[in-house]
Amino acid sequence: MIYPFAAIVDQEEMKLALILNVIDPSIGGVLIMGEKGTAKSTTVRALADLLPEIEVIKGCRFNCSPLGPFCSDCLDKMSNGDVLETEKKKMRVVELPLGVTEDRVVGTLDIEHAIKKGEKRFEPGILAEANRNFLYIDEVNLLEDHIVDLLLDSAAMGINTVEREGISFTHPARFILVGTMNPEEGELRPQLLDRFGLCVQVNSLRDKALRTEVLKRKAEFDDAPKKFFKKWKQEQKILIEKIIKAKEKLKKVKVSDKALSNVVEITSKLSLDGHRADIVILKSARAYSAFNEKEEITSEDIKKVAPFALRHRLKRLPFEDISTEAEKLHAILERI
Repeated sequence: MIYPFAAIVDQEEMKLALILNVIDPSIGGVLIMGEKGTAKSTTVRALADLLPEIEVIKGCRFNCSPLGPFCSDCLDKMSNGDVLETEKKKMRVVELPLGVTEDRVVGTLDIEHAIKKGEKRFEPGILAEANRNFLYIDEVNLLEDHIVDLLLDSAAMGINTVEREGISFTHPARFILVGTMNPEEGELRPQLLDRFGLCVQVNSLRDKALRTEVLKRKAEFDDAPKKFFKKWKQEQKILIEKIIKAKEKLKKVKVSDKALSNVVEITSKLSLDGHRADIVILKSARAYSAFNEKEEITSEDIKKVAPFALRHRLKRLPFEDISTEAEKLHAILERI
């Protein structure tokens, strides 16, 4: 049994960043920075377990949605006039191991089979498993850069195409990307950092009462997981209903001129490359508004999510400490 999401003590930033990505997956995933043993993977697995089942094409290796987009297999069936039946599946967490090869990530085409039989045979990779699930990468800063590039490109495009010798196979690759890293073990290139929608910092809890609560809940869960799960059932139910309502309400949340002006007021005064930060702040603020059942984005919503969207994008000038830009951000948010 998986530890209940609602029972995780503190780590509110991490939990909120993950929830916002569930409400609007186009935010672009979460990079979680911090030391080991801070419930990172536990939190992601707990959220995946909390979420309702998704509807998929029955028997599809890529979890295609009945609404599309479709993989090459489903498109072939549709062109043959086959009826695509559906079934329900739980979302899951697909882990990407360190040292993984490119073929293992994207999948492989059997060219010999195609030549002999005239049929495409595709061996799915991790991107296929991850479609409509969570893709979890522990220590993303230790992955080879070209693998990280591949993953981020697929996350941005929402599709994976493998081509060999004039034969191609396509399948959707839409997933909630969660990467973790300990900055002390090495940095990510700024170009790669920027491709993660949000970034949160997690630390070991210092408060004695919170640390005691962690121990208490873990002991309860280990001794009687079903009883512990039942204890948190109502809070889990309230949370999932809130997330589902937010997903349904998301596009109805009004984006006013004032909200747009507030976002630009923040980003224009910082040393940022491109416009991705602006887009991510707006999407995250809208998801946060929907989560809190608001009709339009408020200044408070923007102030809440802006640090998540900007923390990993702040640049320091030569001989300048990164905290200088962080202080500047804090001052800007105070005036919004």
